[in-house]
Amino acid sequence: MTQETSSVNTGEQPKQRKAVALISGGLDSLLAAKVVQEQGIHVEGINFYTGFCVEGHTHAIRKKDKDKQKRNNSLWVAEQLGIKLHIIDISEEYKDIVLNPKHGYGANLNPCLDCKIFMVNQAQAWAWAEENGFDFIITGEVIGQRPKSQRKETMPIIARESGADDRLLRPLCAKNLMPTLPEREGWVNRDELYDFSGRSRKPQFELAKKFGFEDFAQPAGGCCFLTDANYSKKLADLWDARGERRYELDDIMLLKVGRHIRPKKNFKLIVSREEGENNFLRGYKKQFTSIHTVSHGGPLTLLDGEFDKEDIKLAAQIAARYSGGKNADQVTVQVENYKGTSFVMDVPPMSAEEVKQEWHV
Repeated sequence: MTQETSSVNTGEQPKQRKAVALISGGLDSLLAAKVVQEQGIHVEGINFYTGFCVEGHTHAIRKKDKDKQKRNNSLWVAEQLGIKLHIIDISEEYKDIVLNPKHGYGANLNPCLDCKIFMVNQAQAWAWAEENGFDFIITGEVIGQRPKSQRKETMPIIARESGADDRLLRPLCAKNLMPTLPEREGWVNRDELYDFSGRSRKPQFELAKKFGFEDFAQPAGGCCFLTDANYSKKLADLWDARGERRYELDDIMLLKVGRHIRPKKNFKLIVSREEGENNFLRGYKKQFTSIHTVSHGGPLTLLDGEFDKEDIKLAAQIAARYSGGKNADQVTVQVENYKGTSFVMDVPPMSAEEVKQEWHV
């Protein structure tokens, strides 16, 4: 006798099943949660803060991007679904995933397969450790959508190594996979799930239209900076210069901002590109030696690494090249260390040709 039949015979209401959905803020996670929610399942969302997915961060800093949307897309998704969203800071635990991915990196320094396993494992641990009674986990994965983590052969790896096993449901591509526990037990109707596959976004767009979603995050995927080639190059450069693979949250933030120029292996410059970045970098003056032009308008520059007086002069000449005095004979700059002591010096600005292309990280 099934649980549902027993409930009817005793006059008890069938138990409402509960699912926790991994909400990245993209379209897929929005649709996956909605598909399950439509079947009467109680859904709550979970979003993990890694430090690499600070949505709207650079748009909020740069003045030229002031008109771009600055919403947190995971919160927006939860609002559209009318569900509770739990935001969990896993930035410290996540370091081992970035530094030592068991399954390696994708095209850049993105440990996508290890990341997905870790996220599902964290969702499972959170759901049951807190005794909230969640029955299964939802993700927005689609077979073939991503070359590293969303292949048919990697789907069982994620389920197995995360510990979720067949309590992990992918509503958007479920019909392409073996039935999971929620499907076999009748908690969800497999016929109302989908068989999406491949890189095309058309099926998702059509489903979004069916549900009445007209506004969603673009691009449709997540917001991980590690998938960006330029960002990954800066992170690799940081590790190489330090001679070890480590990072702190401030490193993650600073890699997103300004021009990164390394004229020597022992130090680099972070040169702001406009007023918004100037203001942001000013918050780091108590942690770094900084340079700003006095005689002409110009960028705030931070120096990261070990450097001597000659290195500071070189850095000042580079900073002057990006100032309003780039064509002047001399530019006056103020150099201030993180303790607040400072001195002024005059330097000839470098020409564009002298700032070598290979210095740009």
